[in-house]
Amino acid sequence: MTEPVLIVTNYPDSTNATALAEELIKQHLAACVNVSSAGRSIYRWQGKIESAEEFQVWIKTRKQHHDRVEQLIKMMHPYELPEIIMVPIIGGSTAYLQWINDETNTI
Repeated sequence: MTEPVLIVTNYPDSTNATALAEELIKQHLAACVNVSSAGRSIYRWQGKIESAEEFQVWIKTRKQHHDRVEQLIKMMHPYELPEIIMVPIIGGSTAYLQWINDETNTI
């Protein structure tokens, strides 16, 4: 089994977040993508404190797909600098981790 990871990003709307999720699943780049309810992000951008409603997107995949997932996010994202963070999954249900591997192993 290869290294499972969680890739996190945010979108300003659920429509585009869902479109990304569907494309990732379609291309077998993710086994599962969760799009959360709207939340508030507060951050500094270009010297100013900003606040925006965003939808968090949790992508369950394998480390080897990171570059392709990142490319797709950048291509489909409206932000100049989208959040793209990869977090290693260091443990979990063996069966679930195997499912991630199986679902993303067809390309």
